[in-house]
Amino acid sequence: METESLRAFVAVAECGSFSLAAEQIHLTQSAVSKRIATLEHQTDARLFDRIGRRIALTEAGHLLLPRAREILGLFEDTQRALTSLSGTVRGRLSLATSHHIGLHRLPPVLRRYTQRWPNVRLDMQFLDSEQAYQGVLDGSLELALATLAPHTAKPLVATPLWMDQLHFVCAPDHPLTHQRSSLTLDALSQVDAVLPGEQTFTRAMVMSAFNQAGLDVGVSMSTNYMETLKMMVSIGLGWSVLPETLLDESVHRLDIDHPPIERPLGYLFHENRTLSNAARAMIDLLEDSRQLPPGV
Repeated sequence: METESLRAFVAVAECGSFSLAAEQIHLTQSAVSKRIATLEHQTDARLFDRIGRRIALTEAGHLLLPRAREILGLFEDTQRALTSLSGTVRGRLSLATSHHIGLHRLPPVLRRYTQRWPNVRLDMQFLDSEQAYQGVLDGSLELALATLAPHTAKPLVATPLWMDQLHFVCAPDHPLTHQRSSLTLDALSQVDAVLPGEQTFTRAMVMSAFNQAGLDVGVSMSTNYMETLKMMVSIGLGWSVLPETLLDESVHRLDIDHPPIERPLGYLFHENRTLSNAARAMIDLLEDSRQLPPGV
């Protein structure tokens, strides 16, 4: 089997669409269809059921998918190992970043990286941190920048770079701003909150602080995007937590009688994966940026 046919098959399976897969791997839709047809001929099996505009993996497709990912992973790992021998920094780097890091921490690093190594093709995705973890784990991503989990188990290697302090905030005209002394977690627990989604690491950190105090939190709305949380807070939908980089006159920072909640931001990779020179170069720049404030 040709690796390019397998790559097209995996892209279609993950995207659930021939057209979206074509965009992802930079081919025409007809080229993707031909590669799938070639693969079906080689395996003598139908890999997708096509029902109208929807497609779904057949039993044979489900059987092939994990094996195709494994074959592609081994092939790419071999390519990286061979390229590393020359010491050149080029090729493709599959990188994911959370929206917050991508907007507030990564731009100066990316600027230096693309100026220094213009022959690297960045395949960058904006993903929730939890999705980035999964991408590194299943081998579809070589490197990820994310909010780090409280505990990262092998085979993933997570390295913190920045500590993001989360501040309790509400709208400038919210009733919580009328308090003359510092607020307690108990007082906050009696007011609606808008927080990141249930499966996010940030939500878990906030809930842990309240749970340790034996308190529940009433969450009226949630979203995984910090910028959207800020908007929801600013119009009075509830209190929330925001990093320093998002604080401005549209929100009011609350004085809370509780130690600051901090979340580590950093990079992660798979310990069993041979990192390309392109990935190692990115890690070197990330390490250099460790002490820099956001946006520098």
